[in-house]
Amino acid sequence: MCAEVDIAKIRKLMEALGKASHGPGRIYLTGGSSAVLLNWRKMTVDVDLKLDPEPAGIFDALAGLKDELDINIELAAPDQFIPTLPGWRDRSLHIATCGELDLYHYDFCSQALAKTERFHARDKVDVAAMIERGLVRRDQLLKLFEEISSQLKRFPAVEPHIFGERVRAIAAGAT
Repeated sequence: MCAEVDIAKIRKLMEALGKASHGPGRIYLTGGSSAVLLNWRKMTVDVDLKLDPEPAGIFDALAGLKDELDINIELAAPDQFIPTLPGWRDRSLHIATCGELDLYHYDFCSQALAKTERFHARDKVDVAAMIERGLVRRDQLLKLFEEISSQLKRFPAVEPHIFGERVRAIAAGAT
């Protein structure tokens, strides 16, 4: 079992990934990593990444870095749980450039909607933190939900009616 991950470990991982890449690419951090880097959480249990485009050499480095830094690393992003939001790359915030590697926070609208769909206690806190910090707007979440709602049938684990009710409640300021 890996230790919890703090901001120092995430920064070490980003630097190590930059050194390990053999060319340009992008890595999007999502979930707890974003929460820790932006200081609304002190720790996370894992580092969720999306590679797009995949930097050469990264997969060769991931297993070793996981052990070396005692970090649980997962390839996971909101687009595995809900439809890909239009414009997500443009809304992703740049964190740092390490070597030829650009690191970003995965689009906070996508993160907020994926967390709203799952809606665990920590997810609710995270969505509230994103709204409070101005990373997403309530009306923006509703608009983007409406844009992807017809694609929800491709995600059988999602209950569109319940998901929609949650998003509308957030948009109305009820959550």
